[in-house]
Amino acid sequence: MITVEGLTRKYGAFTAVDDITFTAEPGRVTGFLGPNGAGKTTTMRVMVGLTRATRGRVRVGGHDYAAIPNPGRHVGVLLDASAQHAGRTGREVLTVGARTMGLPSSRVDEMLGLVSLSDEEAGRRVRNYSLGMRQRLGIAHALLGDPQVLILDEPANGLDPAGIRWMRGLLKGYAERGGTVLLSSHLLNEVQLIADDIVMIGRGRIVAQGTPESLLQDVGTFVRATDNDRLGTALTDSGIAFAPQGKGLLADSEAVAVGRAARDHQLTLVELRPTDGGLEDLFLELTADAQRDDLTEGAVR
Repeated sequence: MITVEGLTRKYGAFTAVDDITFTAEPGRVTGFLGPNGAGKTTTMRVMVGLTRATRGRVRVGGHDYAAIPNPGRHVGVLLDASAQHAGRTGREVLTVGARTMGLPSSRVDEMLGLVSLSDEEAGRRVRNYSLGMRQRLGIAHALLGDPQVLILDEPANGLDPAGIRWMRGLLKGYAERGGTVLLSSHLLNEVQLIADDIVMIGRGRIVAQGTPESLLQDVGTFVRATDNDRLGTALTDSGIAFAPQGKGLLADSEAVAVGRAARDHQLTLVELRPTDGGLEDLFLELTADAQRDDLTEGAVR
């Protein structure tokens, strides 16, 4: 289990992670989602002792990571597949890890087989690996010590469709055997297929968490006006419940009723649409104020 309690990390005046709390449970895959710069990697770095928390704490398996003896035997970590010794072969990278953890050399062959790196590929220098091969090597290293917890940052990056399906099965099987998996990813459809729980973060704060089913079960309308405060009043006057979401409001009603409420109060709407687009639409709505790019219809001329 991974427990994050009131975690805050500041860099001078900038707050990268702002008082977040969540749990990744054993036997489940937890998807950790957010735009670039939202605080995902910072949170993961705090989890494994690479960055100190300003406030709050993270416990992995009930312990601070720094207090875990031989941590590779308990926690498997992949934060950057490119951060491997470029001059060593894939086999040498795993051999060094196995010796550090006190594992037999046979474990290296097991892991190479598990991630489908051939003898010829294992004998190449890492500098000559593709990104997908580095990801496979990084996953092999994370699993080397047969840990109870996996912390993976963008593990599917660089994998082809077959590799992504392989990784999905690998991680689901790991969780089904009782392991705890926390993974970040920009492949939202893939996360929807693999994750048992989802934590969404934007600008360093958690904007939503729950199972995919609970997050997507609400049928309603996303609406944004030039004056959202007046829009909220209009919805209340019309007996329509709502909640803030991203740059707008999520109304518990059909779009036509929301549109009528705005019309009756002479409001200009910027956006009005049903919330039935799956995890991707939910993600974009919840993290709208943290997105680098505005999404517009049509081609740029």
